[in-house]
This record gives sequence, structure tokens and C-alpha cells, in this order.
Amino acid sequence: MLLAKHKKKLDDLLAVCHKNLHVVNDDLITRAFEMSVEAHKHDLRSSGEPYFGHPFEVAMVVAKEIALDDVSVASALLHDVVEDTDIDIDIIRKEFGDTIAEIVDGATKISNIFDSHEITQAENYRKLLLSMVNDIRVMIIKFADRLHNMRTLEYLPPEKQQRIAKETLDIYAPFAHRFGLAKIKWELEDLAFKHIHRKEYEDIAHGLNSKRREREHYIRKFIVPVETRLRQSNLKFEIEGRPKHLYSIYNKMVKRNKPLEEIYDMFAVRIILLTPDNNECFTVYGIISEIYKPIPERFKNYISIPKKNGYQSLHTTVVGPEGKMVEVQIRTRQMHEIAERGVAAHWYYKENGSQAPLDKELENWINWVREMFDQKQADESVSPKELIESFKLNLYQDEIYVFTPKGDLKILPKGATAIDFAFEIHSDVGFHTIGAKVNGRIVPLNTILRSGDQVEVITSKKQKPNFDWEKFAITHKAKAHIRRYIKEEERKLIDEGKEIWDKKAKKAKLHINDDDLTKYVHTKRYDNLQLFYLAIKNDEVDADVVINELTDTSLRSEGVAKVEDSTSMFNKFVDTARNLTTGISIFGTKGDMLYTYAKCCSPIPGDDIVGYVTTGEGIKIHRKNCRNVQSMLNNGEERIVRVSWPDSGAGDFIAGIRISGTDRSGLLNDVTNAISNFNNTNIRGVTVNTKDSFFDGQFILYVKDIAHLNGIIERLKRVKNISKVERFDE
Repeated sequence: MLLAKHKKKLDDLLAVCHKNLHVVNDDLITRAFEMSVEAHKHDLRSSGEPYFGHPFEVAMVVAKEIALDDVSVASALLHDVVEDTDIDIDIIRKEFGDTIAEIVDGATKISNIFDSHEITQAENYRKLLLSMVNDIRVMIIKFADRLHNMRTLEYLPPEKQQRIAKETLDIYAPFAHRFGLAKIKWELEDLAFKHIHRKEYEDIAHGLNSKRREREHYIRKFIVPVETRLRQSNLKFEIEGRPKHLYSIYNKMVKRNKPLEEIYDMFAVRIILLTPDNNECFTVYGIISEIYKPIPERFKNYISIPKKNGYQSLHTTVVGPEGKMVEVQIRTRQMHEIAERGVAAHWYYKENGSQAPLDKELENWINWVREMFDQKQADESVSPKELIESFKLNLYQDEIYVFTPKGDLKILPKGATAIDFAFEIHSDVGFHTIGAKVNGRIVPLNTILRSGDQVEVITSKKQKPNFDWEKFAITHKAKAHIRRYIKEEERKLIDEGKEIWDKKAKKAKLHINDDDLTKYVHTKRYDNLQLFYLAIKNDEVDADVVINELTDTSLRSEGVAKVEDSTSMFNKFVDTARNLTTGISIFGTKGDMLYTYAKCCSPIPGDDIVGYVTTGEGIKIHRKNCRNVQSMLNNGEERIVRVSWPDSGAGDFIAGIRISGTDRSGLLNDVTNAISNFNNTNIRGVTVNTKDSFFDGQFILYVKDIAHLNGIIERLKRVKNISKVERFDE
């Protein structure tokens, strides 16, 4: 009875399959249909309708709009069975075989993969994406699943509508573009646009509908002379007006800052040639250019240089009747199939055993995805957020075409720089890049490339990656290599910091295991020992202070009140140091007392200071409020000695200031002038970050004393757009 109720749906699905698919196994699809109906018989959707309607509609999208194969249709019918019912993957495997079981399992695993707040491990995410490349039908089903969900999104709560729509616009639509699924991509974008910017969507839709007949009349007027000339040339073709999609019109309005009435290039025509001869596309272009005046800079030849997703077509924009601009696309039937169905069309031709070049294009596409997520091309420590941002960037549709000095073509994302080009050539070339020539002129590595540029990379065996490269590299490949190099360099510093620690701990005869040391560094706000060792190497932590604090802690935990009497060499040293420094300036000491300034707090004349007696480096001079000695002062630490500054100046001292505010043109120049013009202050180092119009800068300076530093701070507070200036230590 249940199956009889759905018989018409099964007949409709089979009819669509026979119309669009090369081979159809009726028994396979019927059995998958029956299992899906039975498994979901008690389930309802948010709309209140029977749940089976969803897998059925997903299967219809796969069969009709993507048209891959019957295995995809059967898998679409079953894609939610394992996730939402008692049927497990082993039952699917037993009933339908390994291929369908693996596709269903893959679709189940990535049901929420793009929901970034659920991603906890970048490596798992990467492996999952790699696994789906083994069978592209997993993602084909996810596209169909998402498309039907977007078509019925109004039944969900508003906040969920917003989240899913944004996720669709950020990830699914660009990913559909990379699969070459143009029709799916446009509908996903328009549906997402409808829910994210409903007012703008409705305004544009209303504006287009109000002039629909006028637009159709104009397109017909444009087409008539073209049809006549094409027939006279004995060409077999189809010609039609192509509707501009609402989201693309919205983007043009935003980009050009113009209302709908002033967006003139909304007319589009597509000519599809019914013979497979690519040369006929150029013949058609010549005919159109004779009838209407072309705009040269709007001509794009994607036939000779296809996009990375295999898209091929000629694009031209001409001035039509009444001076209106019309975009024309010219392509063969096969190019059109690939443009509309992308990788699904590649798959279709590959399965038919014809069109050998398409096999290579399909392989290139798969290699592109593998390159993005292959372990060799990505650092294990990359955060999920960084991975997703890189992933989204690499899905963007705009591409540029640049050439090596030998004429080899390289396709890069729009906005790519010379350093991206260097890593695109080879990782070794990228690592040793010292400069680049673009069209024969030497340019900085952060130079943004444009289509048609010829780029030559200049290398040196002695060159190593600069940490700043990651800021202007945009390709996943370049960023991953640079990031991994930075991590490796950081690991070296950590090892050196650990070596310093081990030597000093051994010299002080401090015995502490890693667990206890980890507990200690947590109290000092370091997440782990690696960051602690790195801080030691960078002179942010004084290892002697830590060792002495741990030594005292250890003694107290064993019930020993104080270190035993004056037989201790350390006590003798402390007594001597106290006699030399108590009550007098350390600079006035006549003896050979060794002292150094602690880099963790960088004291300067005028600061309240103390001396800390180390076991092998004399006295370390700290600011009194330094976090490394504050706890010892509170506990009456015996190794703290009184010191004071001399009456006269004693040269330049290092100090740091942090500046924040709202970014503007010329702000950095005004800040540096304000510093350097105050008592001829020298700037040792600058680090500046700007994000979302927020300016944050750290400046390392040479100053005479605290009065000198305070004068600079007051002067900076008067710079326009600066909201906060403060001294910082580390």
C-alpha cells in the first residue's frame, strides 16, 4: 500500500532518468526507492510533509539537473537513510554493493562538514575532503541535497535560515562553481541572496519583472539580424536570451555603487553551435562583430585558455540597438554541457569512453582539490579557521592568466602576487625567491599580478622565506609552505630555548619533571612548555628567576624553612652582593659587581627598579612591577636587592609602546614623525597591523629615561585618529 501510494513518483523518476542518463538500471533505482520509502515512512520534515519527499527531490535534481548516472540517483534516494533511520551502512552495502555504500557513507559523514563551528580538527577536515575526491558523486549528492534544502528554507526558524544561507553563499555556491555546475551555482546564490538580503532581493526582482516584456522585446530585436547572418553562413545553432541572475546584478550594483536603473549591461545572449568544430565559434564572433560594435576590453577567450574547472566559451560584449550593451556567449554543444553540468559532464564523456582530452581535464580538476588538502601541501598545525578561509579563497571564481618567460601558462586566483607565482612554479623556487620581474621590470614580491603578465622569478640559494610573505600571499599552496617554514623556524627557537633551560637547570641542580614544570608555566600564563621555551629564547622570561623561584618552592614543599647557614656558596654570594648594592647606586659601585638589564621588562632611568641575584650572571635589573619578580617581592624573597639609578644619564635604553586607533591614509607616517621629531628619538623596530579600519602598532624605541618616554606618549596621544597609547614590556 505504501509503495503504491508513491508509484507515480517512481514512474516520474525513471522517466527522467531514461531521458537524461546514458544507461539506466531500473531495478537498482526501484530497490533504492523502495528502501527509502520504507525507512522514512514515519518521518516528517519541518514543513510537516512526509520526509521521503526530500530524498525523492534530491534524486530528481541528480537525474535531471546534473544527470550523472544511475548509481548517483540510487545513492541520492538513500543519502539520509543511515543518518536518520535504524538502517546502518552494512545493510546498504549488502543490498547495493560497495560503491553505493561508500557514496552514502561519504554523504553522511559530511552532512555538516561546512558548518565551521563544528570543525574541531583541521586534519580530519582535510582527510574528509580528500576522501570525497575519490568519488565525486558524494559532493554531487550534497549539492542536490543543499539545493532542495534552500528551495524549502522558509520552513526553518529565521536564525537557522540566515546561517544556512550564509554557509551556502560562502562555501556551497563557490564550490559548485569549481565543479563547473553553473546552473546549480546560480540558483544557490539567488536563493541565499533572497534570505540574507531579502529587501534588496525583492527590489531587484520587482524591478526586473516590471520591465520583463520590454527586455524580452529588446533581446528579440538584437537576435533577428544575428540569426539571419548565421543561417546565411550555413551554421547550425541555437540562440536564446540568457537571464542575468539577481545576485550577480546585486553585486554589480554594490561594486559600481549604482541603482538598478543604471546597470545597463543586464542583457545577455547565448549562441550554442550544434557541431563540435571549435573554429565555428570564432566565425560566429566575427559575424557578430560585423553587425554590432564590440568592446575590445570585454572580449574573453576561454576556448584557447579554459578556466580551471574546464569551462570553455567565447565572451564578448557589444553595443546593440539603442546603444545598449549586450553580453554574448558563444560555445559548442559540448562546451555548453560542461558549462552547465561541469564535472558531471566530464564524468559522462569519460564513462562513454570518448573525448580523451576530457579525461585529462577531469584528472586536473581532481588534482586541484587534492593539492589544496594534501598533507604534503598543508601544515598539520593550521587552524580550522585558517584552512576554511584558504579553502574559500581558492574557490573564488575570478582567475588570472600569467606566463613564464618561456611562455608556459599559469592560472592563479585574482589578487595573486609575485610570491604566489613563485610557489606555483615550485616550492623550492618559492623558498629561494629574492625578487621578480613583471614584463621585464623588477617589482616587489607583494606586487599584484594581472592577466597577461609575463613573470620571471629571481632566486638565490642563500635566500630564506620572510615571515611577512604570509601577509600578502593568497594561494593555499604559497601560504601552506610559508606557514610550515615559520613553524619549523619556531621549532628551532623552541629547541634552543629548551637547551638554555636545561643547561641552567642542570647548573643549579634543579630536578623537576615535565609535568611539574608544565603546572608551573600554566601559572605564568603559558599554555605549554613549547611557548615557555620560546619565551626563554626570546628573552621574555628570565630562566634564572624561574629556577630560583622553583628551588624555593621545592625546598618549602619539603618542610625546609630556609637554605642552611653561611657555608652555602650561594648565601656568601648574596651577602656580598647585598653589601655592595644596598643603599647605593649600582652605577657608583667601585667593585667588579656584574649586572645586566632584564629584557622581560626593559627598565629605563626613572622606573622603580630592583636587583635580582642570579647564580651565574650577577644581578639582573628588573622593573619593580615586572611579573617575573612581583611574586618574590610579595613573599620577601631573599635574593632581591635594592638598587637605584645614577644621578646623571647613562646612555640610551630600549622601551616599547603600543598604539591603537582608527586607520587612515598617512597615519603611520604621522606616528613615526611624532616619535622621531621628539628629542631626535631613534626607532629600532615597528610592527603594524590593520584590519577592518582598526590600526594597531608596536614601536621599539631608544630613550634616555622615563621622562623622555612619557613625552613621546603624550605627543602621540595628540595624533589624529589615535585613541590609545601605552607602554608595553614584552
